[in-house]
Amino acid sequence: MFVKHLTLIDFRNHKNTEIEFQPGVNLLVGPNGHGKTNVIEAIEYVSTLNSHRVASYQPLIHKAANSAIIRAKVSHETRDVLVDLELHRDNQNQVRINQPPIPRLRDLLGTLNSVVFAPEDIDIVKRDPSNRRKFIDQLLIQFSPRLSGVISDYERVLKQRNTLLKTARSTGAKGSSLSTLDAWDESLVKFGSEIVVERLLLLDRIKPYLSDAYQAIAVTNNEPNILMKSSLLGSVVVDDFEEAELEYLELTDVDRIAELYRGKLAIVRSKEMERGITLIGPHRDDLVLLLGDLPAKGYASHGESWSYALALRLASARLLRDESKTGDPIVILDDVFAELDAGRRDRLASLVADNEQVIITAAVSEDVPTSLKATVFEVSEGSVTRV
Repeated sequence: MFVKHLTLIDFRNHKNTEIEFQPGVNLLVGPNGHGKTNVIEAIEYVSTLNSHRVASYQPLIHKAANSAIIRAKVSHETRDVLVDLELHRDNQNQVRINQPPIPRLRDLLGTLNSVVFAPEDIDIVKRDPSNRRKFIDQLLIQFSPRLSGVISDYERVLKQRNTLLKTARSTGAKGSSLSTLDAWDESLVKFGSEIVVERLLLLDRIKPYLSDAYQAIAVTNNEPNILMKSSLLGSVVVDDFEEAELEYLELTDVDRIAELYRGKLAIVRSKEMERGITLIGPHRDDLVLLLGDLPAKGYASHGESWSYALALRLASARLLRDESKTGDPIVILDDVFAELDAGRRDRLASLVADNEQVIITAAVSEDVPTSLKATVFEVSEGSVTRV
């Protein structure tokens, strides 16, 4: 899989940009702030309907425009797919695949797979659990786009349930007046249990790829591993993002997970009523990234944290290549080589060189190993020119 052609209209600082990408390595070179990352952000958005830089799509639209267009021609095996994605400030966003419109934006997912590594990815290792949950959920959706709907349904139920709990707290409602809470509980258990199980199954699949990628990048004897601490276990209620007291969950039977879920909801019901918020579920769980027996967060050096974050993305790309229906994802490295020492640069270059398409951004071409024979594009003030 690779992107053949990309058109950006009023996307970030790109008023009208056309790029003819090539298979293999493509290098976007230019000063910081001129639009390199905006190009790869557009590809990422077509792939995941998310950006690694902002939480909503509104900042993607040029400040002087009311809408933006991303048009991508994607080559997959023997066929081409044309994606037209329109982002609007005031109207509903729209997407067309090979001209006909599709009913829901999320039906685009699965058309194009990509794995983006950016400097912000170190937050997966070093910062709070929301970064790790986002990492695993975005990868889940690339494997199984229908899980986007499950996650959306869970978030919708969670929001409604929190509203009910807040109302109950402020009004002092009890007993029969909270009968609808039980119905929301069942929906929460249904969608939440599936998310928990799918996360655990995916962790089992990515672990061997993670180990190989970390050893290749770091060249150390530290064994990386990932476990999941779950709010569904024990009697502890997590009050903040430091979730060290949670227990590890390895159970992958959805019915038994649902049973655990219902039991814990009963235990925490009174505390949820006091606080007006849902205290357990996949939105409160955490992935624990280990190096040997120690958590990487708090113990890994800066270099080890970089290696771990990069290994997570490389493992994701290898897993998608081996197990997804679309084969090779597009590997995107956003200003990564400048952060690495010479040894890690060369090892990373060798690991991505055989991918069907790699897109790299760099402020100066000297940051990128010469072993990567690239098609080079110059980016200046929202304009892209092939060198």
